Amino acid sequence: MKDRNLRQSFLCKDSDERLKHFKVAIVGLGGGGSHVGQQFAHAGVGNFLTADGDIVEDKNLNRLIGATAQDVFDECTKGEVARRLIAGINPDASIMHISGNWQDDAEKLRDRHVVVGCIDGFGARAELEAYCRRFLIPLIDIGMDVHALAGRFHIAGQVILSMPGSHCMRCMGFITDERLSQEAKLYGEAGGRPQVVWPNGVLASTAVGIAIGLVTPWAAARPSAYLEYDGDQHFLRPSNIMKIIASHGCTHYDTDAVGDPFFTRNRQRIAGDSLDADFEQAA
Repeated sequence: MKDRNLRQSFLCKDSDERLKHFKVAIVGLGGGGSHVGQQFAHAGVGNFLTADGDIVEDKNLNRLIGATAQDVFDECTKGEVARRLIAGINPDASIMHISGNWQDDAEKLRDRHVVVGCIDGFGARAELEAYCRRFLIPLIDIGMDVHALAGRFHIAGQVILSMPGSHCMRCMGFITDERLSQEAKLYGEAGGRPQVVWPNGVLASTAVGIAIGLVTPWAAARPSAYLEYDGDQHFLRPSNIMKIIASHGCTHYDTDAVGDPFFTRNRQRIAGDSLDADFEQAA
């Protein structure tokens, strides 16, 4: 194990190799996605696919990890900021980028072991989840919002693990037909998609921890998860909806309706056949 990773050796004896070959996709490189990329790089993840077509703007600097005022002047892309940040931490990392909508190069997501969605909007989330379900890829979704209530602004958010064969975001009541029909309305009530850096950091850190738990036997296996974030009280808690739906299977996605079962095949390749048993236990 490399000296830089000794303090995370509790993950498992082969964690360096597992993380080196771990293929992650980060869809959306704003306030949440920039945190996710940085933390995966620190953890030793060696294979990245990022997707975002936006240019860095001055309004992004309150939350975009790795971005500078010079990036705004240079009209640097968020993808370049992410590449620079990841490569600066882990120079050996492989970094591919989709410089636009992920749908433009969707086939590049098909060999990912995990996709982390850091995107706004319920319709966009539903589309990404449907794609991940088709190819049996675990999806971790994060997001936050600010709502006006009783004369105050309140921060809330979520971290959702949508695992193939388990509960989806519709099962959890996070994506509904009503929410999809209201998609065109203003997102939140404190301005256009209000964001601040610290909730994004909490949610991104949690997502990275869940992903690391999928690729190493450090954490107990979980079929799915819905964690609610209270940004006023600064805590995460499991949503009560998970108790309600625990005895019900997912009725929204047919596990047989897949184009290519990449999750099943690729989890066996993360660090070689000798690690199959450990990874099966974690996954």
